[in-house]
Amino acid sequence: MTTSLSRLALIRTCLATIVAALIATPSGAQENDYEVPVNRRDLPIAAPWQPPIHTLDARDAKAPPVFEVKAPKDAPNVMIILIDDLGFGGTSAFGGVTQTPSFDRLAKNGLMYNQFHSTALCSPTRQALLTGRNHHSVNMGSITEIATSFPGQTGKLPESCAKLPETLRLNGYSTAHFGKCHEVAAWEISPSGPLTRWPTLSGFDKFYGFLGGETNQWSPAIYDGVTPVDDPAKGDPDYHFMNDMTTQAINWVRSQQSLTPDKPFFVYFAPGATHAPHHVPQSYIDKHKGAFDEGWDVIRKRIFENQKRLGVIPADAELADKPKDIKDWDDLSDDERKLFSRQAEVFAAFLDMTDAEIGRLIDAVEKMGELDNTLIVFMAGDNGTSAEGGMIGMYNEMTYFNGVEETVPDMLKHYDEWGGPSTYPHMAAGWAVCFDSPFMWTKQVPANYGGTRQGTVVHWPNGIKAKGELRDQWHHVIDIAPTILEAAGLPQPRTVNGVGQRPMEGVSMAYSFDDAEAADRHLVQYFEIMGNRGLYYDGWFAGTVHMYPWAPPRNTFENDDWELYHVTEDFSMANNLADERPEKLKELQEMFLSEAVKYKVLPLDDRRQLRVNAKLAGRPTLMGDRKSLTVYEGLGFLPENDFIDTKNTSFEIVAQIDNTEGDAAGVIVSQGGRFGGWSLYVQQGKPVYTYNFLGLDSYTIKSDEALPKKQATIKLEFDYAGQSSDGQQKLGAGGTATLLIDGKKVGSGKVEKTQFAIWSADETANVGVDRETPVSSDYDEHSSRFTGKIDKVTITLEQ
Repeated sequence: MTTSLSRLALIRTCLATIVAALIATPSGAQENDYEVPVNRRDLPIAAPWQPPIHTLDARDAKAPPVFEVKAPKDAPNVMIILIDDLGFGGTSAFGGVTQTPSFDRLAKNGLMYNQFHSTALCSPTRQALLTGRNHHSVNMGSITEIATSFPGQTGKLPESCAKLPETLRLNGYSTAHFGKCHEVAAWEISPSGPLTRWPTLSGFDKFYGFLGGETNQWSPAIYDGVTPVDDPAKGDPDYHFMNDMTTQAINWVRSQQSLTPDKPFFVYFAPGATHAPHHVPQSYIDKHKGAFDEGWDVIRKRIFENQKRLGVIPADAELADKPKDIKDWDDLSDDERKLFSRQAEVFAAFLDMTDAEIGRLIDAVEKMGELDNTLIVFMAGDNGTSAEGGMIGMYNEMTYFNGVEETVPDMLKHYDEWGGPSTYPHMAAGWAVCFDSPFMWTKQVPANYGGTRQGTVVHWPNGIKAKGELRDQWHHVIDIAPTILEAAGLPQPRTVNGVGQRPMEGVSMAYSFDDAEAADRHLVQYFEIMGNRGLYYDGWFAGTVHMYPWAPPRNTFENDDWELYHVTEDFSMANNLADERPEKLKELQEMFLSEAVKYKVLPLDDRRQLRVNAKLAGRPTLMGDRKSLTVYEGLGFLPENDFIDTKNTSFEIVAQIDNTEGDAAGVIVSQGGRFGGWSLYVQQGKPVYTYNFLGLDSYTIKSDEALPKKQATIKLEFDYAGQSSDGQQKLGAGGTATLLIDGKKVGSGKVEKTQFAIWSADETANVGVDRETPVSSDYDEHSSRFTGKIDKVTITLEQ
């Protein structure tokens, strides 16, 4: 009986083997013939089944090939170039007054799209671009720093929405990302991770850039993969990140092509430019001196006329009104005109440099013989030009987030250094409206094409016959990913890494490549950013500007005023038809609500400033409710969201150090930098505490006594003055800082005011050094390194 069962089991095994072979092996295949169709819908691609080998001696058998994943034959290289904060009228190909020869070169030899759209804000646009899904579908309803716990707003990419680079990588592409990544949840940017949503664990083989909304171009906080780059400038006085990231990109593409010339590459090139801070070498600034003295009204009209002359807008288009808050140039004072002209010169110089560096990358690809076989999608902006500089601009952009109003006279003191390392500048909103011509609005306003319309070029000589032509089909950033997959001959995956995938919500643009008259395929698209919202439907657009970029909400959501435009006939949205066509407006409003439910847009949330506070917003933080943090020497590169928050409260810092040699000097612990932060350090043998208020004022408390030559405890007590007896807290109040050595008071002084909201968008907290820019002028990054030994540092907040 046992023998019969064994034989039966053997028969069943043999039958299963035969059936599997019939399924996996093509008809007529012989043993050791392993050619099978590739299933690219379930990623990673599984190795083909191999039949058992019955040959005893390897010399008598044919070895099967090593399984390799290869891209489809003739799949092109792919490059996405994305400029930051540049509106429709920014590039010279789309009428701009600043020459952009690299962009124009691609436009001349490719296709220009004059009805292509972003989401109106950076993180949402970028996550939508890389996934092919709407920004709320991928939980990026706003930037990660103001994420909430509501679906659609969490800032965490769902596993069911794998990124385009992951799909390409698993299909045989080499993949790399250079520049800005603003898609990682703010509380996940630390050594503790999780790192699964960082670029190199979500599809990119290589990442060289910064995590967050912006970085200091002179002293950036950079990662190579998941490893922080300590001092990327390495003492080079001419260092600039735009140049650095371009060199890194060129070197990577050259290496990839040298080692694997038959393997296509995907490069996502996303500069921090032209987002604030507007940092650019003086040589570029000098080129644009006097170019904007005529003011934003004259130049806006000139851009509009250029756009008509170039044919990128219809001949009958009207120049939309500018917002009422933007003053006429003729009504400004001489000082205002002088300052604002300088701001525009620096912005134009930044764009000029960016275009030149992009040209350097394109030239390198051409010299390798790969330009014609590279599909380039060049978006001139991830949203409209930024109006976050307010009515007069800023010497230090962080003043905006801390409720500090700068003045024109104060900013003019920095006129000659504007754009250099000693400034962190932004420009007045009038220029944002100007560079978004012919539209009315700007970044943050998806209810108007000024916030979402991006001049876009597609360049692919091997795949597109037409050259220098205009395409006016209506498209959105979610259409890029499906376009690239179609061009590469790849299907949208059903599963990625074992997780079922939400279908892409964009449509491929490839149908328009060789057919200028092709009918639109993207017919419905919602827009929403912080309560500003709208809907496009087959030539009509309805929207409401709920909140200006420089002001609080104007109404409750229920009482918002909606506008209606027949954009097929009114390119620039100059004629509001809401009163004439109320039935059409109602139709689109109802469609918006339907789309909002479908894509997790609701509830609407306009708490722009309150959402900076993680507790009020309801998002996780690395610190949670902890009142104390102990850190050790070597820990650093910690962004603000991942370090204990000493703002608006009393606290103490206790540092245990070893000064046995008697030569201890340098920073014990610091946070922030030149444009806002604090530092506890030792200078000439004495402890010092400096509080830097937004780079505008600095308060320094020095010890009267030197450290003893032994192990010692340095303590800094900060008594916050904003806590009243009735429990009410005043934000941004001053306080008293007291230094102690081994329990003995050695110094005390007043800090007159503090930053209540944010230190910096990119500067980090560090133990034993002050990275990026220095908090205090007493040291630089190199001399800031602590020469003694730090045992530990404990920061404790008032209980």
